[in-house]
Amino acid sequence: MLAGVALNVVSPVALAAFYVGSLGMRVLRKAPYVRLGYGGQGACLELRPSLSRVPYRHDGLDTYWKIGIAMPNVDIAYDQLCNAGIAISEPRQFQEIGYMCHFSDPEGFQIELLQHTFQDQTRTAAGDPALPLGGSGEIGQITLRTADIGGALDLYQTKWGMRLLSVQPVEDRDFTLYFLAHTDESPPDPDTEAVGNRPWLWQRPYTTLELQHLRNPASRIRPPSPDETGYAELLFEDIEP
Repeated sequence: MLAGVALNVVSPVALAAFYVGSLGMRVLRKAPYVRLGYGGQGACLELRPSLSRVPYRHDGLDTYWKIGIAMPNVDIAYDQLCNAGIAISEPRQFQEIGYMCHFSDPEGFQIELLQHTFQDQTRTAAGDPALPLGGSGEIGQITLRTADIGGALDLYQTKWGMRLLSVQPVEDRDFTLYFLAHTDESPPDPDTEAVGNRPWLWQRPYTTLELQHLRNPASRIRPPSPDETGYAELLFEDIEP
């Protein structure tokens, strides 16, 4: 199963404090590396000490893009983070993808907040302003980029046994999103591009792997380097590769 994503960071202890204090995650494990998450079926975030002390700088051609935190009420989460002085984009309905907003953690790693339902749909729950992010948050997505979607799908479906749940072409942007997971569930509509499947997807209790396929043939994805601050690897557990 997809257990999580590992990042090489400058200060694992300080960054873990941010995820616990501001985003309501729990420390799931302290050694050999700090693992954070919300428990349940969702994946974890593993923070490893970087070999480099140079801070991370995100680039649109990096292999790693973000984690997405799915929740019932993005507006509550947005208000909380704004009140805490965290720079965050205003929530909006992005095309027929989802109601979301974005920010970065103190070391510059990207985070998306994604509501279970579209902006004009009834929420799955009202949310509780007394709880971090309004409660019921989960790491819903781990997002990587690829310029070779055929090779990526073969890797994750054939080698890692993941199932393709949704394909989401993004209008006016030069990319398409693919979502895979270790699950026996089937979306309500067998058409993987069906818009109606998307809120269903954002409500899953497990984490999906999101692949951003850059369709421009000139795109050159930059693979991670083990001696840099940044993406380290995906974590898979309890299955044989």
